[in-house]
Amino acid sequence: MVSAELISTLRELSRADKFYIMQVLISELAQQETELIKPDQSYPVWSPYDAVEAADTMLKVLEAAKTQDHA
Repeated sequence: MVSAELISTLRELSRADKFYIMQVLISELAQQETELIKPDQSYPVWSPYDAVEAADTMLKVLEAAKTQDHA
């Protein structure tokens, strides 16, 4: 939980200082995110290539929607 004193101090900062604090925090968050992906590691990625069942399902949904639009 963030202390009321910290919030009060942040509110008193100038606009430029608030932007600087935001930049620092966002930079730290971004750096933490990159630590989730480790170098020289493989990660599965889904691809629609050869997803015949998914394509068939989508086609059926689109045809049903088309039929409802014309009814």
